[in-house]
Amino acid sequence: MDIAGFSAKLNDWLANAALPMWRGKGFDVSSGGFVETIDMTGEPTRANRRSRVQPRQVYCFAEAGRRGWPGDWQSVARGGITYFDRVYLQPSGFYGALADADGNLIDASFDLYNQAFALLSFAYLAQVFPERKAEMIERSNTLREKLEAHCKHPSAGFEEDNPPRLPLCSNPHMHLFEACLASEDVEGFDAVAWTNLADEIAALCMGHFIDRETGALREFFDQDWSPMPGDKGRIVEPGHQFEWAWLLLRWGERRGNADALVKARRLFEIGEQYGIAQPRDVAVMTLLDDFSVADPVARLWPQTEWLKAAIRFAALTQGEERERYLRSSARAASALMKFLDTPVSGLWRDKQKADGSFVDEPAPASSFYHILCAIYELDDCLKRL
Repeated sequence: MDIAGFSAKLNDWLANAALPMWRGKGFDVSSGGFVETIDMTGEPTRANRRSRVQPRQVYCFAEAGRRGWPGDWQSVARGGITYFDRVYLQPSGFYGALADADGNLIDASFDLYNQAFALLSFAYLAQVFPERKAEMIERSNTLREKLEAHCKHPSAGFEEDNPPRLPLCSNPHMHLFEACLASEDVEGFDAVAWTNLADEIAALCMGHFIDRETGALREFFDQDWSPMPGDKGRIVEPGHQFEWAWLLLRWGERRGNADALVKARRLFEIGEQYGIAQPRDVAVMTLLDDFSVADPVARLWPQTEWLKAAIRFAALTQGEERERYLRSSARAASALMKFLDTPVSGLWRDKQKADGSFVDEPAPASSFYHILCAIYELDDCLKRL
């Protein structure tokens, strides 16, 4: 199948199976929040709810609404943010980490990752609910300022908490970078502040997260942003090579920064050359910094990031180079489709083992953000082509 065929198939699955499923079974009407998982029979579970799931699902329905999905996205987008505030928001102004299925907070701890998704949801809510734009501008500015006061790193980026703890991590910065790029685009948001923070994270990524010798992006760092000692500092995730490549392409194109495009191309090469397991043709979970495979399990989300990066490269290149990225896009879409083949349409598998079999477990709501973003990115880039 060519990439346009995959796009049509994925869009049909999204609009007619996944969005209705996660709108219907994935939203808990009694509590007003999104469920953590739906089992393979299509029924919600009573699993504990990570706070990140709420703004991620809010993003999904706000973006589906913005793009014209005709289902009832408004009530769940509104309900999800209300629940997120009621259950997780702390007196500090930050969001806690985990609640039970009845909406009782069981872990109030700070995680930069969760705050990044709150910021992403504010940017999308401002676009789809004009009557709440002023509120979202205020909330966005306030949370960014609180983060800068609470855990700004002395040289660049952010600590993991206050007091500081190690290792420092690239992953929450990636999602904060994504929130910056979304926020600087929204009319009325503080474009200067978001642009400055995006540029700071891009510089941190290109100067420290990405290894100068190999061009690979690492996950864990010491206090001075040098790689964490021992095996932890050697971890390289193919999914994050792709995801950072996609973000650096977006940032580099906006800023006219050629270095970002060069580094993104190398990240993509590493992910594709070393991170795709054969004969399964899926992106695996973890490599070490010598590019040997450390964890051969393939999770769903790296397939979506492979697709996003490949199709954006195709949109930015020409000739034989474009054809190569289009072929890679089709491989990524084919890999993703394997995870979407479930007994009840609209769900997904999360983990494929090294032997090609899938772990039998409920579908995690947290994956929807990755899938929906990839499908819409594919649409947008095919239009550019």
